[in-house]
Formats: sequence, structure tokens, C-alpha cells
Amino acid sequence: MLQSLITPAIPVIADALDTPTADIGWLVTAYLLAAAIATPVAGRLGDIFGRRRVLLIVLSLLICGTLIAALSDSLAVLLVGRAVQGCGGAVLPLAFGIVRDELPPERVGFAIGLLSSLLGSGAALGSVLAGPIVDHLSWHWLFWIPLLLLLLAAAGIVYGVPHSTSRTPSTVHWTGAILLSTGLGCLLLALSKGGGWGWESKTTLGLSGGAVIAFTAWAMAERRAREPLVDTRMLVRRGVWTTNTVGIAFGIVTFGSSLLIPLLLQLPVDTGYGLGRSVSESGLYLLPATIAMIVFAPISGALHRHFGAKWLLVLGTGMALSGFAWLALAHATTWHMLTGVCLMGIGIGLASSAMTNALLTAVSPAQSSAATSLNTLARTIGGSIGTAALTAVLASDTTAGVPAETGFTYGFGICAAALTVALISAIALPADRPRAN
Repeated sequence: MLQSLITPAIPVIADALDTPTADIGWLVTAYLLAAAIATPVAGRLGDIFGRRRVLLIVLSLLICGTLIAALSDSLAVLLVGRAVQGCGGAVLPLAFGIVRDELPPERVGFAIGLLSSLLGSGAALGSVLAGPIVDHLSWHWLFWIPLLLLLLAAAGIVYGVPHSTSRTPSTVHWTGAILLSTGLGCLLLALSKGGGWGWESKTTLGLSGGAVIAFTAWAMAERRAREPLVDTRMLVRRGVWTTNTVGIAFGIVTFGSSLLIPLLLQLPVDTGYGLGRSVSESGLYLLPATIAMIVFAPISGALHRHFGAKWLLVLGTGMALSGFAWLALAHATTWHMLTGVCLMGIGIGLASSAMTNALLTAVSPAQSSAATSLNTLARTIGGSIGTAALTAVLASDTTAGVPAETGFTYGFGICAAALTVALISAIALPADRPRAN
């Protein structure tokens, strides 16, 4: 929600702070950079020092960052708040690890499904609420409202979650952490800002080259380390790399839908393909997807006991693929949009839960937080790739600054193509054995 609340309100915040739109885009980039760097490190720290303890530290950072952003009156302070917020990106992977530690195996699937539904519905709900909040309150409430929810969550963890008993005696490989963070920072900066700087500019090419060098050095350092930050042998397991490939694809389409759908809905009717909806009205079009995620993610988690994660992931990916393929072909009327959004929501709800369950099946309990952190990172990288690619597609053909209809058609097609790769990867996932009642 902290990300999806901000994206639709970027023009409003830019106007309030008297800041160029190009600069205000750093609100998204700062969050993604911090989240990408902090998530794998926090996941590993959770495996070593206890997931509850690290979760509370991460949640405290998230609260501090949200408070800074809520009190800010300049772009510089707001960017600091967004960067500190990004350090809280490891909340969900740590929560998944706690679920696996504390619940009996027969209840893990449903609990993972419930958490996944909250993740997906929170993202969709942010897009729905952003318009009414900025229309009737002010953009500062985009942070005050989540702050209240975060305080309630922290209290729930303090009083409702037992202390972690599952720990892996180890140390943090800080050389690996620094190299991985450097590589991720260079990669995400190049993806996020390459369109504005120019894909062939010295800055973009330099950052891309820096990412390759840092990742290569990281892989070499991890292989030599006695206690690596990330067990690179885990990354090449079929159950891990296939799931992370699916994660990248879903990152592309999740960020892609939050860009394409509201923009298409808000374009004037006289373009011949826009629906002329306001920010608040366009957010409501995503409400069916929110409801579908809330309903189908726990269902997917419950069905994991009977069918296993693989085929639920295949089904969910196929449903989401059909939604984006539909939107690529038909997006001219309200019922066209709602049909595609509903298929998308059902698919993401089914797949998000199955993805995490498949990953947890493929790794040991000691690797739970690290593995799910990397999957979260895969979605973040996918989101950056999707945002950069779709923004470039929309900007490639414009009239008076308005994207042509072909840009949306190709954009939805790119999302469908990404999900086709995800579907192939899901089919290649090893079949996990369903648990008996």
C-alpha cells in the first residue's frame, strides 16, 4: 500500500511541493532502491538472530520513515522518509518465516495465503484510496493513515507473536552484503532512470556495467565465504529459480497494471479510447481485483494441502495471463476493463500464495527468510523492469503528450508475454507432494 498509494498521487505531490515531475519520480526510485538493498540482508539477519526481533526492528524503521514523510514539507525530507520506508521492505519475508516456524504444517498453506491476500489487496487498495484521500484530505494523509495501521501491526507483533526459537548460528557476510547492495543499486538506478537519462547515455551504461561487475564479484565472494549471505547453491535449485522467474514476471505485471490501467481510464473520451474517469473513479475500477485477491489467495493456501503449490501456481498464472491478453485485445468499454481486471485479480490471488508455498517447500526452514526475501527482491526487480519498459512503450508514440492506443495494446501485450514465461516456469516447477489431512 505504501507504494501504490503514492504512484497515483505523484502529480498532486509535485504540484504541492512545486517540484518538476522528473524529480518527484525519485519518490518511487528511493523506496525501490532501499527495499532492494535491505530485503536480502534483513532476511538473512532474521535467519541468524530470530525473525521476530528483526521484524520489529524493520517495522520500527518503516514507522520512522512513514512519520518523516508525513511531517515533510520539502522534497528532500520526503525522499529521506521514502528511503527509510524502503528499509522496511523485508517485513513480508520475515512474516512468512515466522508462519513456517510457529504453525503446524497443515496450517502453513492457509496462513501464507492469508498474508499473500493482504499483500495483493493492500497494493490494489492503495490505488483505490489514493484519489479520495488527496481529493478530500491532503497528500500528507497518504502517510498518516498507513502510520496508524503500522502502529497497530507493531502492537500486534509485540503482544501476539512469540519469541523466535528457530535460529541459525552464523555471522553476516558483510562483503557479500555490500557487493550485492552495490549491484542492486546500480541495476535499479539504471532501470528506473535510464529512460530519462537516455539508454545509451554514459550514466546509464556506466551503472549497467557497474551492476555486472558488482554481481560478478558478489557471486565469487559468496562461493568462497564460509557463511555466505546467500547460498548460491540454493539459487540454482529448480524449485527456487523457477519460482523467482515467476516472481520477476509478476513484478512486471503488478507494476504494469498500476501504470497502464489508471492512465487508460483517465484519458479523455475524445481520444477515442480513453474512458474519461477521474483519479478516484479509476481507482474504483481496481476494486474487483482487490476483492478477488482477498478471496482467492486464502483459498489457494487452503487448497495447497490437497493439490500442491505447482498446479495452483500454473492455474493462477494462466488466469492472470488471460486477463492481460484480454485487455490487449479489448479495452474500449467499462465491461472490457472490468473483465480483464477480474481475471487479473483472481490469477494474482491464486498465484501469490502458491508462489510462496512452492518456495518454502524447496528450501530448509533455516533458509526460509533468505529465500522469500530473494523472491520479494525478484518482484522488485521485475517491477523496475516493467515500469521502465512500459513507460518507454507509452512514450514512443504520443500525440500532444497523450500516449497512442497502440502503446496500451503493446503494454498489455508485454505483460501477457511476461506471464507466458512465468507459465512455462511454473510448469517446470517440481511437483510438491500434497499433505494429507
